[in-house]
Amino acid sequence: MSKFSISLSIALLAASVGAPMAAHAADSLLINRVQQEKGMDLPSRGMSMADVEKKYGAPQRKLSPRGGDSAQHPVINRWDYAHFIVYFEKSHVIHAVLNTPAGNNTNPASVN
Repeated sequence: MSKFSISLSIALLAASVGAPMAAHAADSLLINRVQQEKGMDLPSRGMSMADVEKKYGAPQRKLSPRGGDSAQHPVINRWDYAHFIVYFEKSHVIHAVLNTPAGNNTNPASVN
């Protein structure tokens, strides 16, 4: 067996061992985030935009609507608050999540 083959084997073994550890760490972060969200007063599914604004105040930022080009792609709106993000389909909440530095929600202005 050549030195290259041995090095490649070691690299592949290290990568295969490290991948489950990274996946486990990501799973733990997701579980912690979901548990934290459950304990917070976030807008609930089905609330109207007016109800969200009435209860939580004006958002820090309202991103431009996306979609709306067909029935299969309804208009999706995103409102950013200091500690959470609300997603609306047309004018009703479909999901609210904590605003954490995970994923692409660290600089939403860059995708607008």
